[in-house]
Amino acid sequence: MRTFAEFQIIGHVGKVRMVGPTLRVDVAADYGRKDDKGQFQSNPYWNEVTLFNDRVIAWAKDSLKPGDLVHARGTLRQTRWEKDRQTFYGVTLAADDFDLLAPKAPAAS
Repeated sequence: MRTFAEFQIIGHVGKVRMVGPTLRVDVAADYGRKDDKGQFQSNPYWNEVTLFNDRVIAWAKDSLKPGDLVHARGTLRQTRWEKDRQTFYGVTLAADDFDLLAPKAPAAS
């Protein structure tokens, strides 16, 4: 039996930056809800997605803009490192698929 850990995010692009040979894209998924008065309250949660494929990195650097709606899917990788005799843990969201769903909507005038 094959086992795996997978993620999927549909959200809006924030920062895009190179870190070594990888491209890191912050993607906000909004877990909004209605408040006591019935008004929608935004509750964005930022996720850092890592791109490893050179062709996808080149496309993303040239095409993505903050606010664009994207779909990211890939594998979860827990990381662990030690510094000053302390153990730290993190999670890498390694994208296998990364697509632009819609460019940022123009501001209403």
